[in-house]
Amino acid sequence: MFDFDDSRLEDPAVLADASPLLRNLASSGARVRREAATAEAPLTALTDVDRPRAVIAYGPEARLLRAVLEPVCPVPFVAWPALGLPGWVGPLDVVLVIGRRGPESLAVAHEAVRRGARLIAVCPPDSQLALQAASRSTTLLPVGTGDPLAAAVVALVALNQLGLGPSTSPDAIAAAMDAVSESCSARTDVSVNPAKKMALDLADAAPLVWGGSVLAARASRRIVEALRLASGRVGLSADSSDVVGLIQQVRPRDPFADPFEESGAERRPGLVLVDDGMDDESAAEPRVRQERTAEAVEIRVTRLAHTTDSVMERYATVLLTGLFGAAYLQIGLGRTTS
Repeated sequence: MFDFDDSRLEDPAVLADASPLLRNLASSGARVRREAATAEAPLTALTDVDRPRAVIAYGPEARLLRAVLEPVCPVPFVAWPALGLPGWVGPLDVVLVIGRRGPESLAVAHEAVRRGARLIAVCPPDSQLALQAASRSTTLLPVGTGDPLAAAVVALVALNQLGLGPSTSPDAIAAAMDAVSESCSARTDVSVNPAKKMALDLADAAPLVWGGSVLAARASRRIVEALRLASGRVGLSADSSDVVGLIQQVRPRDPFADPFEESGAERRPGLVLVDDGMDDESAAEPRVRQERTAEAVEIRVTRLAHTTDSVMERYATVLLTGLFGAAYLQIGLGRTTS
């Protein structure tokens, strides 16, 4: 059982011990810049490629690419979840593989080449995917930091070069992430640090995380996964109706109860609302209903919002803020050295 101690969030010795965790998050913008710079030359060559019949994406963050492209892509875009490509894929299509070091990405790439599809491989230049999937119809976009989001930014630039996706500025996305790293840095006081405030709100809570738009919902799932790992607690990212249903089952606080006697099974939830400003009208009412339901039973509500700039800048901002919040929750619980 780990008890949250808010003094750890300002303790220089504790923060020094946790510096690798925080430094990795603070370097997110730098990784985006590095990957974009490494892939710059082959990216320019994609302007001469004809528009494909369809795009099939495979690998980490393929669904993120689909979420960004679906509203604007002029051709069908498929985030393919399994080994083996759809039977209709052929020379008129583009297969985009965001590769890790492993046989799965290589198998998909080999099949794309065998069928004559144009292959775009976003992968380390020394990987088996890069070495074995080379062909006249293959474009290699080299990446090397191991950061899936940074690789996804490179893939989005490639899709824009093909005329299939929105304009994507790696520098702007990196700058947005740098701004989060500054506002959420260890030296920033808890009173103005959104990530530390989020950790305090969730200090003794089981996290419920909700986002109204497609990308906010995706960020919510990533954030709750980080919160589960950071705290060792049950956490959930769910539809609004499920979140409201869970909150309605919570009994109002007993002012005479001893908070230190609450067991893990009785842990009250804490609500985190992710807002990227991309909600449609149908999401406005559920957001208000969740807030009112939470307030009725005195559940703390944390709001992670960034509603300006490009789609990816918004996504990167709310996601990284949430990941910093999970890191500070882990620090406050004293789980960084366990």
